[in-house]
Amino acid sequence: MPKKFCTAISCIDGRIQLPVIKYLQTRFDADYVDLITETGPNLLLSAQRDSRSVESILAKLRISVSNHDSVGIAVVGHHDCAGNPAPKAEQLAHIRDSIAFLQQHCQELEVIGLWVDENRDTSEIQGGHSQVKS
Repeated sequence: MPKKFCTAISCIDGRIQLPVIKYLQTRFDADYVDLITETGPNLLLSAQRDSRSVESILAKLRISVSNHDSVGIAVVGHHDCAGNPAPKAEQLAHIRDSIAFLQQHCQELEVIGLWVDENRDTSEIQGGHSQVKS
């Protein structure tokens, strides 16, 4: 039986990797999670000011989708992020904007957002543009 993949676009912060992997394996019933890591990826994808970084993320995402048949995508934000030091409410807005941006590039796949809190608890964020609720 072929193995199932999903994709996480996540911060490089090692504290959040295992919680994100475990959550996504359950959420997408996946055997493996392809990790695309950048500092503060929710800010990078939301602002889209650093076109080189955004294109790098999208190129890696295309490989995950094309070569591993990824069944779903998550963009991740977290507490105490060095790459995106914004408060939680602002980061949640970045996640929502990132979801909308990624949905334009991967319309056939479900794109979700995740928030990892100070206890490493992982929760799913609903999509849509910047409808922030703390």
